[in-house]
Amino acid sequence: MNRREHLAALLAMAAALLPATKLCALEAKMEEADPQYGLLGQMMAQPGKRAELVAILGEGTDKMPGNIAYLIGEDSANPDAIWIVELWDSKAAHTASLKLPAVQAAIAKGRSLIAGFGTRAEFRPVAKAGA
Repeated sequence: MNRREHLAALLAMAAALLPATKLCALEAKMEEADPQYGLLGQMMAQPGKRAELVAILGEGTDKMPGNIAYLIGEDSANPDAIWIVELWDSKAAHTASLKLPAVQAAIAKGRSLIAGFGTRAEFRPVAKAGA
């Protein structure tokens, strides 16, 4: 898979998670980006609180330095679960984001809505030769 195919796969996933208006902006950003760190995680909301948790987690995510993509999707098999996919310039940028006032406020606001966590993986996005 070359870089263009890799980006297309990520954008296909984003298309399933984002409205069309945000997808166009993400596509342009990813064409120029070279993500070096990624996270994929499942989070469980308290019963009936998924939409509220998604709204909180989505606040201010477009203003995190070094963040290339922050996607939140509703799990189709579990009405209380969400998936979060993050792409970053570096692991350090992700670590620094956790200290931002807006992120700290979202964590504090959403903590009581979180019932638990599922699968979590850190990864390094790659593109094969010829990308």
